Amino acid sequence: MRPAARLRWVLAQLLLRLSRWRTTGEVPRKGILVGSPHTSNWDWVLTMLLAWDSGVTIRLLVKQEFFKGPVGWLLLRTGAVPLDRANPGATIRRLIEESATDDTFLLGIAAEGTRSKVEYWKSGFYRISQQTGLPITLAFVDGPSRTVGWGPTFTLTGDVRADMDRVRAFYADKTAIRPALQSVPRLREEDQD
Repeated sequence: MRPAARLRWVLAQLLLRLSRWRTTGEVPRKGILVGSPHTSNWDWVLTMLLAWDSGVTIRLLVKQEFFKGPVGWLLLRTGAVPLDRANPGATIRRLIEESATDDTFLLGIAAEGTRSKVEYWKSGFYRISQQTGLPITLAFVDGPSRTVGWGPTFTLTGDVRADMDRVRAFYADKTAIRPALQSVPRLREEDQD
């Protein structure tokens, strides 16, 4: 393990122990990470601790407005990628190109797209997975059990409703840090079928 990675691992171990959170699950090496439920800025902190504890770097899409001052510097150093939500295409195309040549490519997406309750998840994770052939991994934060982890990894079938039924089944027993803001996993495309 390289010195920087070792330092991140030690820091993650310490902070997880102090905060009484634990990590679980099998670490994916390549794919699209679907992070849910996303209701708090603490979700980002816990996701970084999960990545550091697991020895991986996640390219986490974060709206570009957060990349100002020292917070922006910190976000860039932890692998975050600024996303212009008004015009995400260029960023996504660049990341898709990187995924073809990087053996440890992990792209993290908060499917809700916001920390607020929403009727529909953003379907970017689904489209990117379909375009690249990369599997998705369902990552999670569960407030009551104080667990952050990696869920199952699987390849989407293209049957949106069946794929999302699998996603809903996994997240059914996961509770957000702020439960009142938690959204049911559902894509607008399911209503269009």
